[in-house]
Amino acid sequence: MSGGEDIPSSAAADPIDEPRPATYYHLARAVLYREYLIFVRYPANAIGGIVVALFFFGVLFYGGRLLAGQALTDSLSGIIVGYFLWTLSVGAYSSVSNDIGSEVQWGTLERHITTPFGFAPVALFKGVAKVIRTFLTSAVVLAVMLLLTGTRLSLDPLTVVPVAGLAITSVLGLGFAAGGVTVLYKRIGNWLNLLQFGFVALISAPVLDAPWTRFLPLAHGSAMLQRAMVDGVRLWEFGLADIGLLVAVAAGYLLGGYVVFHYATRRARRLGVLGDY
Repeated sequence: MSGGEDIPSSAAADPIDEPRPATYYHLARAVLYREYLIFVRYPANAIGGIVVALFFFGVLFYGGRLLAGQALTDSLSGIIVGYFLWTLSVGAYSSVSNDIGSEVQWGTLERHITTPFGFAPVALFKGVAKVIRTFLTSAVVLAVMLLLTGTRLSLDPLTVVPVAGLAITSVLGLGFAAGGVTVLYKRIGNWLNLLQFGFVALISAPVLDAPWTRFLPLAHGSAMLQRAMVDGVRLWEFGLADIGLLVAVAAGYLLGGYVVFHYATRRARRLGVLGDY
């Protein structure tokens, strides 16, 4: 042959598809799926959390009825709302602080550092995923409490979910700050657990008698949730000042906790203690 033959198009090498970079959508889907797998593969632990929450409420309800009688009955609606918010708060707080402590003990913390998203965004998405799961389990606890006590509350999801969600967002920020301290000092579980009982004081803070307490985590959100679930106030019936303060407190504490977490983990890397335990 005098010339080279043309290579058939079918024989030409197909270009290899370049892998697409992961996006925050993929990260959100991955952490939500991970939380789902943990829930369905370890159902005894998930159900155990609900049972423990109901056990403590039973002790509070029946023990209080023996000691306080009618006084407890008159304030039962507020107690149920406060306990519901407390279970949400503990879940939001521990979703970051305890999870990071577990990662440190398991030796898997470095995997978060090497992701293309960075440590803080991964921890934030994991915290949000755990908050969603906590909402579901706390809803079960709330339903059982209402059946157990025969109490009726206003459960408008368009009001309860945004108000409760913004209320516990500030606690999520505290969890971030605690998570950053955990990365530095590793074993501080006793201090982290002690702070959970402080949520009781924040939820029951006298926002009417002491207006400055509205700027504390949970306090203003708890007062709004009481009005929503006990008095039946809808979201659009709240004043713009109340809603604005709720959003500002949530965003402020979340941002502050995120900053503390960022600088604490950066200091841990500088000291070379990020993966030590």
